[in-house]
Amino acid sequence: MNYYQQEVMRIKALCYPNDKQLEAVIGIRHYMDKNFDADINLDFLSDIRFTSKFHLLRLFKRYYGITPKQYLTIRRIEESKRCLKNGMSVSQTCYTVGFETPSSFSTLFKKKVGICPVRFQKEQFLQSPSRSV
Repeated sequence: MNYYQQEVMRIKALCYPNDKQLEAVIGIRHYMDKNFDADINLDFLSDIRFTSKFHLLRLFKRYYGITPKQYLTIRRIEESKRCLKNGMSVSQTCYTVGFETPSSFSTLFKKKVGICPVRFQKEQFLQSPSRSV
């Protein structure tokens, strides 16, 4: 083991002393990445990792700096941007990425992105390279 590997191991042990906790939090994040369109809540996530929801909430926030719900919202908004860029309608995008109502989707989208989904889609259309040809 060279010097850099030793330093990485030392820093990892200092910052992340419990590998099981880190694995659990990473596993939860991967699950949310793959199933962002499903109805996911903290109770369900704690059940699949066999831990309490309060413990899971603390761990996730400790390692990522945000709650699982905030992470899921960010993930859904990023996926909705991709869908809107590909020409999917706003309501179809809403249900595809896992939001329950178009109004809640539009409100969260505007809060996170700064513009409403329809305007975002129009701006993407105007900026697309196929439009300028």
